[in-house]
Amino acid sequence: IVEHVANGGDALVLMPTGGGKSLCYQIPAIARQRAGLGVALVISPLIALMHDQVGALHEAGVSAEFLNSTLSGEEAYQIEQRLLRGDITCLYAAPERVTNPRFLALLDSLYERNQLSLFAIDEAHCVSQWGHDFRPEYRALTVLHERYAGVPRVALTATADDLTRADIVERLQLQHAQAFVSSFDRPNIRYTIVEKREAVQQLLRFIEREHEGDAGIVYCQSRKKVEDVAQTLVDAGIRALPYHAGLDSRVRQDHQNRFLREEGVVMVATIAFGMGIDKPDVRFVAHLDMPKNIEGYYQETGRAGRDGLPAYAWMAYGLQDVVNQRRMIDESPAGEEFKQALRGKLDALLGLAEATDCRRVRLLAYFGEQMGEGPAKYRCQNCDNCLNPPDIWDGTDAARKLLSTIYRIQQSSGMSFGAGHVMDIVRGKTTEKVTQHGHSSLSTFGIGADFSEIQLRGVLRQLIAMGAVAVDAQAFNTLQLTEQSRAVLRGEVQVQLRESVSTPASRSKSKRPGAGSAVVKAPIALDGEGLVRYAALKAWRAEVAREHNLPAYVIFHDATLAAIAKRAPQNLDDLQGIIEQNLETRKRAAAEAARGCALGLPRRADRPRALAGHAADRAQQVVAGELRAHGPREVVVAAPQPAGDLAPRLGQEFEHPRLGQRHPGG
Repeated sequence: IVEHVANGGDALVLMPTGGGKSLCYQIPAIARQRAGLGVALVISPLIALMHDQVGALHEAGVSAEFLNSTLSGEEAYQIEQRLLRGDITCLYAAPERVTNPRFLALLDSLYERNQLSLFAIDEAHCVSQWGHDFRPEYRALTVLHERYAGVPRVALTATADDLTRADIVERLQLQHAQAFVSSFDRPNIRYTIVEKREAVQQLLRFIEREHEGDAGIVYCQSRKKVEDVAQTLVDAGIRALPYHAGLDSRVRQDHQNRFLREEGVVMVATIAFGMGIDKPDVRFVAHLDMPKNIEGYYQETGRAGRDGLPAYAWMAYGLQDVVNQRRMIDESPAGEEFKQALRGKLDALLGLAEATDCRRVRLLAYFGEQMGEGPAKYRCQNCDNCLNPPDIWDGTDAARKLLSTIYRIQQSSGMSFGAGHVMDIVRGKTTEKVTQHGHSSLSTFGIGADFSEIQLRGVLRQLIAMGAVAVDAQAFNTLQLTEQSRAVLRGEVQVQLRESVSTPASRSKSKRPGAGSAVVKAPIALDGEGLVRYAALKAWRAEVAREHNLPAYVIFHDATLAAIAKRAPQNLDDLQGIIEQNLETRKRAAAEAARGCALGLPRRADRPRALAGHAADRAQQVVAGELRAHGPREVVVAAPQPAGDLAPRLGQEFEHPRLGQRHPGG
């Protein structure tokens, strides 16, 4: 991709989150600028994404800037002057700015002097009405092709099915662009979908049992739910923050910064949060409400595990999710053709949620990717269905009884009722409403008394998902038969369901905030002494990051810290293969890292349960203090590849011009 774009070719790039999409235009931008071809314009939809990428380029010594509403008029003017002088390699801007007349005049000036090297259109799915995040302002970007012929364009996205891809090509006039489609598989992410029962308590149990002290994202559909869930997590001792469009912009920015810069923060958010968030150590993404389609689900879950280490995608899914999503489509003012496309996308997600086979196979098949070869069923061994194959039961009989009851109610009362009332009749429960409407006299009353409410709810969910039952949103979510009901009633279609594995979630005892902070986890196996060193190094890294307002992972990734902790360096030579030392400043910093481990960190293996607190104290007193005493120096290591042994190429160095030549090293 880099070679094709650097040589002036147009490209459509589909690559999963964390796959390196930004390199596909950043490296060509640098190469073309050095060849005298001018500035690369990167169109990005979010301010946060611009800030993060420009900051990362600064760390690497690349001249990059952004133009957005956070700048003053004077600051924007100075950047524009630098742009015209050719001092900038990459300029980031939003689509609405790029297409306004004043900005186009700047581009005209650059184009006339052959100083426009490249257009990179990030998050290109935003141009498509079929995409999960359609933004009309992206449609106006056709002006780039029409007005600046010969300037190469690269459109990039992490999620696009066949329909969305075709729309991107048409809307951006990329018919002659070369398409690069990589695997959508994220093998380090474990997919789990559970039956929703007391969903917030299920979430609490999931976090406390498997992710205590980890950074994560929890997605909810409504703003109110975001705030309620965040407060519940805080009450349980979890460091959680809310994020939604209704919060003051300064509060949102503060919460986003804390999520990026602090460790172990859980962000509870609507889908307003996440695009462009480059935090590598998000260990889980949870959904308390079902997304609209697989593209949204894949994009959101893809924010976990960008460092390649094990991560989890967890979703609680229930009947009400199906009802709500169907209702939102039905109530949409869009045309019927568009609604049908949305229903098709929703059906694919419902199929994933109801699946009893490998979820990864289903997920990748949606994007046209096949796992395994031959007739044998492929198992990824990293989803809930592969690790714990569910028992299947035939729900066809229960389905026919439910459909018959819906029909009898309509015939008897001339009106429809909701799911709860229908299930009460099938199970033979004499409720006040059943008595009021005389429904105990129906021939189907008690016909399914041997089925539990959980079983019937699962069958109804499946019937709605397959279109055999419709939910009338205009009539209080009552149930109605459809044309597809006939095939089920006649026994022509079977309804296969998983046995319910949900159990009531044990309510967590409230803990004081920060009670879980003593958990120490490392990305590689460490003994007790190694964990002490690892926790101390993380505490030191956090202090350095706070001092310079940088995310911790910019200083060192967790895998690099763990490698240092495992090596237990006593001198400079012990860090060979972990931190390259070919510059004098690197040698001094690496030597201090080794001395920090040798002098001050706890070494005794008989204190494993007091690791975090003790190590943090010692780190601040010994490591950070010792290093600061010698003046600021720095080593910044890029994200190591977690797979395989910790080899000499584990990390790659970058200069840090923004902080100068002297800054504490790790």
